[in-house]
Amino acid sequence: MQKNIISLVLFLLSFTLFSQENLKEVKLVKKKRGIQKSFTVTANTSLITSKELLKAACCNLAESFETNPSIDVNFSDAITGTKQIKMLGLTSPYLMITEENIPSVRGASQAYGLSFTPGTWVESIQVTKGAGSVVNGYESISGQINAELLKPFNDIPFFLNMYGSTDSRFELNTHFTKQLSDKWATSLLLHGNARVAKNDMNNDGFLDGPLGKQINVMNRYQYNNAEKGLVSFINFRYMNDKKQGGEVAFDKDRDKGTMNHWGSEINTERFDVSTKIGYVFPEMPFQSIGFQNAFNSHNQESYYGLNLYNIKQNSYYSNLIFNSIINNTKNKFAAGLNFTYDNYQEFLNATDYSRNDNSVGAFFEYTYDNADNFSLILGARVDNHNRLGTFVTPRLHARYNPWEKAVIRFSAGRGKRSANVFAENQQLLASSRSFTFLDSTGKIYGLNPEIAWNYGLSFSQKFQFLNRNVEVVLDLYRTDFTNQAVVDVMQSPQAVLFYNLEGKSYANSLQFEFNYELLNSLNLRTAYKFYDTQTQYLSGNFQRPFQAKHRFFSNLEYETPLTEKGSQWKMDFTFNWIGQQQLPTTATNPEANRLPDFSPSYALMNAQLTRVFSDTFEVYVGGENIGNYRQMKAVLGSDDPFGTNFDASMLYAPVFGQMYYAGLRFKIK
Repeated sequence: MQKNIISLVLFLLSFTLFSQENLKEVKLVKKKRGIQKSFTVTANTSLITSKELLKAACCNLAESFETNPSIDVNFSDAITGTKQIKMLGLTSPYLMITEENIPSVRGASQAYGLSFTPGTWVESIQVTKGAGSVVNGYESISGQINAELLKPFNDIPFFLNMYGSTDSRFELNTHFTKQLSDKWATSLLLHGNARVAKNDMNNDGFLDGPLGKQINVMNRYQYNNAEKGLVSFINFRYMNDKKQGGEVAFDKDRDKGTMNHWGSEINTERFDVSTKIGYVFPEMPFQSIGFQNAFNSHNQESYYGLNLYNIKQNSYYSNLIFNSIINNTKNKFAAGLNFTYDNYQEFLNATDYSRNDNSVGAFFEYTYDNADNFSLILGARVDNHNRLGTFVTPRLHARYNPWEKAVIRFSAGRGKRSANVFAENQQLLASSRSFTFLDSTGKIYGLNPEIAWNYGLSFSQKFQFLNRNVEVVLDLYRTDFTNQAVVDVMQSPQAVLFYNLEGKSYANSLQFEFNYELLNSLNLRTAYKFYDTQTQYLSGNFQRPFQAKHRFFSNLEYETPLTEKGSQWKMDFTFNWIGQQQLPTTATNPEANRLPDFSPSYALMNAQLTRVFSDTFEVYVGGENIGNYRQMKAVLGSDDPFGTNFDASMLYAPVFGQMYYAGLRFKIK
């Protein structure tokens, strides 16, 4: 018996030693997509992860959507080089843009604010189609974009990104993070960029992109106390941005305020302070309370030729949110109060448009989720605004999963906003157009507030074809304006008219996506978009200018397997086809300064190649507009910029042409 036991022990020991020596480690790896869509989230929301943001140079928030089929990116004019985003056929003023759910790009910052958030600061971006949550305010009409910044407790100790491009743009980003204690951590984020050389690729005598430089600094603190259910953020930020555009021969020290050469300067200084504190009740983890506060001072001093435009906005925002349940966790609600104050000091030439805006509101949002195949968000808020009056904002989002890996979503909601017509249309100042208001009875520049209803239906299905993953998405949305501050450039090439809508104005949007895993690590993302955006102008019903009716998007990405040393190759290619765009009328101009009623269609191709040497170091090279498509007649009347036919706002395509860049990323973990 004893001999048998000894033999059994020796056998087990030898088996154990043999197993430990010969068994190989098995790793289960699930690759996360750069753009993620959940089948359980009620609203039609896409999550753009840091992986997706690295697929392009992503120098700032405005350039973070080049590989996203839901967002259209366009240049706004031929002077400032600013990129403008659109969603559902509507420009960014109709989007609510927030930073960690605090409104960020609004009012004075509407034209250039997206370029004030460096891409390397962004951890992820949530893009929601349709009217957003009532928790975040009443201004959202076509959707919401929320950028989540890097969190001190999750960030690495050091990060460095260096970038340079053939259009003489150079950038430096560096982050320092330190954990001060077991409950406190801090990050210092530094960004600097400059464009140092003059480029005129189409030989019209005007810069293709402005000279400029930007300094951007953020210091944020995070407090975590899991035992007491407390989390808090404190942010301090300073930004200084300078741009100089116009004629190549323009010298700001010599020619400013004269008719020697046409030039423009846009100098912006901004300071922000924000705090967030959240408390989760220890005995009731489903119940929490949050308090957000933000103050910012935005000061822009600018001129466009002889047009002088200065705007300073001091704003304060406060939001108190309470979350809990009704009987069980299937029935949740959020309720709260918020307050917004804006002081505008705005001057266009000799005219003073200064004003104070303030509002106080209360909201309630009910969420039902059966934790299976159906969820519903029903919200409403009541606000009192000193110019918009007292009004109610209802919002609805619903989700239903009819079968496996399929989801149907529906949304409807109302949005209301005051149009900051000068700040939002600064590109028109780079022209000889006269500015005329035809209405004077309203309380905002004599105009009434903009009001619109948005309705949306979305269907998404995932399945396998030839043992490969396939995703099909169909989105249908309509925005109906009951009132709109019409910016009319269709009446005359020498004038822009502002008036309240009389008639119909709407935007219909259809988007069909087909995404397919061609091979292991080789993914194809495609989308066709159709926009029917019509507005009733004084001269008739037209499609909204600079909005293509048809667009096609395609993105191809590939990654090689990670080696034992952590190295790999990443390749990305994006193709955009932009159809004809309605252009403002130029029929009364001399023939040399006319454009057709519709722009030609064209295609853009971007690509990037990244070599990852390890988890701490990588380099990347890329190109934009590889096909070198350019709008040759970008500035009308460029030979006489102080004449009656001058207009630099008629931009429907790139001006610079091919642009190539390179950069590196270095991390200390």
